[in-house]
Amino acid sequence: MNERIIELTEINPNDFFGAQNSTITQLKTYFPKIKIVARGNKLKIYGEPELLDEFEKRINMLIKYFNRYNKLDENSIERILTSTGKEEEIRKSGKEDDTLVHGVNGKIVKAQTQNQRKMVDLMQTNDMLFAVGPAGTGKTYTAVALAVKALKEKEVRRIILTRPAVESGENLGFLPGDLKEKLDPYMQPLYDGLRDMISHEKLEAYLENGTIQIAPLAFMRGRTLDDAFVILDEAQNTTHAQMKMFLTRMGRQAKFIITGDPGQIDLPRKQVSGLKESLLALKDIEGIAMVYLDDKDVIRHRLVKRIISAYKSIETE
Repeated sequence: MNERIIELTEINPNDFFGAQNSTITQLKTYFPKIKIVARGNKLKIYGEPELLDEFEKRINMLIKYFNRYNKLDENSIERILTSTGKEEEIRKSGKEDDTLVHGVNGKIVKAQTQNQRKMVDLMQTNDMLFAVGPAGTGKTYTAVALAVKALKEKEVRRIILTRPAVESGENLGFLPGDLKEKLDPYMQPLYDGLRDMISHEKLEAYLENGTIQIAPLAFMRGRTLDDAFVILDEAQNTTHAQMKMFLTRMGRQAKFIITGDPGQIDLPRKQVSGLKESLLALKDIEGIAMVYLDDKDVIRHRLVKRIISAYKSIETE
């Protein structure tokens, strides 16, 4: 009798195998001539080579489904085990909707406003996108969702998230801890988006093996970013030199999104924002798109929209 070992990587086996190994029980129903033994994150299977080939094919389909939707239920398993193997039949969800990512606990992440949908559409036809607008418009969250979607669909091999380490009236030097401990709170908005879309175990694995990297902008110098989805957040706080350095890191098969709010610049008073410069310099280059979000795109508390409007009135006086 032939033996094979199938290892589940970056997947919580408890979630995949289900309560009381319900997924294994269902697999045994469809493959009665195969002996299946689950140990930790490994499956040992015993049987004839042809049956093992088919079993392995179906397991890979289940893994692909689980990675996409972050869940497996009895109906989904049955549909996959009895399908012809075409992805259209695996999904069986009718026509494609505008869902970007099936996040943690079944959360559906999608563009919610007209300009967020514009971001999604423009990234399909451009390799670089500038998304500019005030706080609360979902520009960073939508960018992270597009990056996670690209990673899940294997359009890129890694995600790189970066911000310029410019303090908003605070001094990082006075914070306790090493560089990572000082910077992690500053990178928190990026972590928050990822935690909504990727399970804790998988996110930790991605951060550990470098599939997802979160680092200050200075760490980008000298790198060439191939096969990566790269997001530069808080780009209004880049200098001319930093923005030029970042934009020229773009490698083959890369996607770049630059987000920022020109109304919240924390640079020294006479320092020109690299974001403002790039919006003017690059506006006519093919392959680079720009989206301007406004208070109509605010999806936080209803008061945020009123606050932005109030500040806009006094800042233009």
